[in-house]
Amino acid sequence: MHGQWSSRLVFILAATGSAVGLGNIWKFPYITGENGGGTFVLVYLLCIALIGIPIMMAEIMLGRRGRQSPINTMKLLAKDENRNRNWVWLGWMGMVAGFLILSYYSVIAGWAMSYIFRTGSGMFIGATADGVNSIFGDLVSDPERLLAWHTIFIVMTMIVVARGVKNGLEVAVRYLMPALFVLLLMVVAYSMTTGHFMEGVRFLFTPGKITQEGVLTAMGHAFFTISLGMGAIMVYGSYLPRNTSIAQATMFIAAADTIVALLAGLAIFPIVFANGLTPDAGPGLIFKTLPIAFGHMEAGTLVGTAFFILLSFAAWTSAISLIEPAVAWLVENKGVNRLYASMYMGIATWLLGLGTVFSFNIWSDKTWTIPYLFKDYSFFDTLDYLTANIMLPMGGLFIAIFAAWLMREKSSREEMDTTDWVYKIWRILLRYVTPVAVIIVFLKAVGAIGVVE
Repeated sequence: MHGQWSSRLVFILAATGSAVGLGNIWKFPYITGENGGGTFVLVYLLCIALIGIPIMMAEIMLGRRGRQSPINTMKLLAKDENRNRNWVWLGWMGMVAGFLILSYYSVIAGWAMSYIFRTGSGMFIGATADGVNSIFGDLVSDPERLLAWHTIFIVMTMIVVARGVKNGLEVAVRYLMPALFVLLLMVVAYSMTTGHFMEGVRFLFTPGKITQEGVLTAMGHAFFTISLGMGAIMVYGSYLPRNTSIAQATMFIAAADTIVALLAGLAIFPIVFANGLTPDAGPGLIFKTLPIAFGHMEAGTLVGTAFFILLSFAAWTSAISLIEPAVAWLVENKGVNRLYASMYMGIATWLLGLGTVFSFNIWSDKTWTIPYLFKDYSFFDTLDYLTANIMLPMGGLFIAIFAAWLMREKSSREEMDTTDWVYKIWRILLRYVTPVAVIIVFLKAVGAIGVVE
C-alpha cells in the first residue's frame, strides 16, 4: 500500500522541510546584500509567485495524480494522457539529481554538525580571523574527519527514510520543523539585543539599485530555493490526501520558505554588523565569519551552538526528501523492502560522497571537464554545477510543459480541484510565463547569454 500523510499540516511541514535548507540560512541573506537589498527582495518575491509557485503546484499535482515514485508516476501519466513514453526520463532525471545533490550535501551538512561541537566546546572564544580560518582549514583538509561526519549524516538520514512515511518522515518533520523555527527565532531574539537590529532590517529591506545580473540571480534562487525539479516535491505530493487543496498547500510552503530566509537575514546581519564584519562574505559567512562574532559576544557559545544545530536540522529535513524518490522507486520496482532499499541507497550515496570529501584535500588538485559547459572544476564543483544549473532547471521546465501543454485540461482541473479563476491563472503562468523565465535562468547558468550592466 502506498503511504500517505496523515494531514495537510504534516505535508506542509514535510515539503517546507525539503525546501528549507542551508541555502535559506546563509545564501539568501548574502545575495540580498550583493544585489540591491530591498529591491532584490521584492524581485525575489515576484519570482517566487511567477516561477516557483506555479511549478510547485504542477509538481505536487503530478505526484498526487500518479501516486508513485517520480519515475513510475511519469510512466503512468504519459500513458494515461496518450503521450510519448519517453516522458519517464523526467522522473529519472529528478531522482538522479536528488541522489547526486545528497552525495555532496551530506558532506557540507557534516561541516555544520561538526561546528555544533566546536562552538559548544568554546573553541571560538576570543578567536581571531586567522584562528577561525585555521580551524576551518584543518577540518576540510582532514579526509578522515570529513568522512566521519559524512557517514554520521548519511546514517541519520537513512534511519528516518527507512521507517517510512508515517513512522519516519512524518515523525521527523513533526519535531524537526517546529524545532528549526524555534531555534531561528532564538537567534533573531538575540540579534535584537545587539543594538544593530534595525541596521540589519534596513540592510534587508531598504530599496536600492538592482542590476540585470541581480534580477537573474533572484529568478534562479526563487526556482532552486523550494526544491523544484528534483523529484522530492513530486514524491511528497504522491503521499498527499485527496481532499487537500494543492493551491493552498503550495502557498503555505512558499510563504514558510520565504519567511525562514528573511528571518535568517534578521538573525545573521545584526550580529555581523555588531562585530564590524562584512555582510557580503558569501559562502564563508557561516564557517569563517560568524564564528568570530560568536567568539566575542556575550552568550556567544550558547547562541553559536544553537545556530549550528539550526543549520544541521535544516540540512537533515532537506536530505530526507532528496533520497526519498530513489528509495520509493526501489520499493515499487525491485520488490525490496523499505529498510533494505534505504540501506542500498545510503551506501551508494555515501560512496559517491567520497568524491566530495576528497575534493577538499587529497583530490584538491584534480579537476574535471565537460565540453561546452565548464572546465577545471573539482569533483564537488562539477556535481554542484551539473545539478543546480543543468538538471534542476530542465526538470522544472519539463514539468511545466507536461502539466500545462500535454496534460488534458480535464485531468489537471480534476486533480487541482480549485476555483476556476485560480486554475486559469495557474495555467496561464505555467504555459507562457514560467517556461520563458526558466529558460532565461538556464541559458544564463550555462553562459549562453550575457548580462549588460
